Amino acid sequence: MKLERYITQPYLESQRLLHARPEGYGGRGDKWADVVAGLMVDHNCPLVLDYGCGQGTLASAIRAKSLGEVSEYDPAIPGKDNIEKWKTFDLVVCTDVLEHVEPDRLPVVIDHLFKLTKKILFLVIATRPSNKFFPDGRNVHLTIQPASWWRERLDHPSFEEIESPKSPLSQISRELVVVLVRK
Repeated sequence: MKLERYITQPYLESQRLLHARPEGYGGRGDKWADVVAGLMVDHNCPLVLDYGCGQGTLASAIRAKSLGEVSEYDPAIPGKDNIEKWKTFDLVVCTDVLEHVEPDRLPVVIDHLFKLTKKILFLVIATRPSNKFFPDGRNVHLTIQPASWWRERLDHPSFEEIESPKSPLSQISRELVVVLVRK
């Protein structure tokens, strides 16, 4: 996998710096653990990939449930920055990631998600600005678009959207939650 197709080197370095800060950047994936566990059980998905795993809290929570094998990928986290070239996964989880992708790389990253998915693609995409910023003042959510804009980019002839689970957040949040099933 040629990483430059998915993320530029300068942006990768800025992501590495954000992940190294103590404020918990990329550290809240576990809030989706019950939802992901339900998808694993309901759709017989023992092989899972957390794409853009950040600090790995989702994988830890899923491993504790002993439901299957969880792999992690995040280009900005050493040791989690590689995916086996031809491997696919029953369930690919991508939460709070796509809004961080460089806009010119977004089509390639979305296509990569589809190619990695055997059965289910579970996405959570923020449709609002983040409360975190790069040192230069830019918001870390590079692509802030409404749900309809994202759905257009997620329309794929081999996948259909099914009813999405409810968000585990106690307050209303502006995010798109999508479950796509391979036809």
